[in-house]
Amino acid sequence: MGNLFGKKKSATRVTEQDKAVLQLKQQRDKLKQYQKRISQQLEKERLLAKQLLKDGKKEKALLLLKKKRYQEQLLDKTETQISNLEHMVQDIEFAQIEMKVIEGLKVGNSCLKKMHEVMSIEEVEKIMDETQDAIEYQRQIDEMLSGSLTQEDEDAVLAELKAITQEDVALPEVPEEALPTVPEKRGGMNSKN
Repeated sequence: MGNLFGKKKSATRVTEQDKAVLQLKQQRDKLKQYQKRISQQLEKERLLAKQLLKDGKKEKALLLLKKKRYQEQLLDKTETQISNLEHMVQDIEFAQIEMKVIEGLKVGNSCLKKMHEVMSIEEVEKIMDETQDAIEYQRQIDEMLSGSLTQEDEDAVLAELKAITQEDVALPEVPEEALPTVPEKRGGMNSKN
């Protein structure tokens, strides 16, 4: 009777790495709780050792301080273990990111290979040549329509200009005297009233 309303059971997205990270974090949290409990106990034992010294029970205070020292060492080891766990979690999480990057690269490479299969270098060169031919053809059409000169025509015009400038061209002489001034007309057709 599990699929009453036709819901399909979705595939779980939790990977083995996710489970490992979760377990490591749970262990880290347990160690932190242990650390907190030991720290509280150490403070109580320190106060108790003071009280024993006041009461003159030096041997019991010494024994309690030895026990306290041992627990401090355990606390240091716990700190190292927590650090190791956190480092391991970071390593796993970074490895997961690296795996996703590698998967992305594989997909990209596969896509590029498929694209390269569709177009070979020879085909691209052929397309580029055809494109260049089409551009040249269009340029010729534009020149014909616009009536512009071809390169040969341009060269011929420049050669003719050069020939003309090399010939001695006789131009009329310009008079050196000043031109006469023209009197202004009043009341004629050109006057504005």
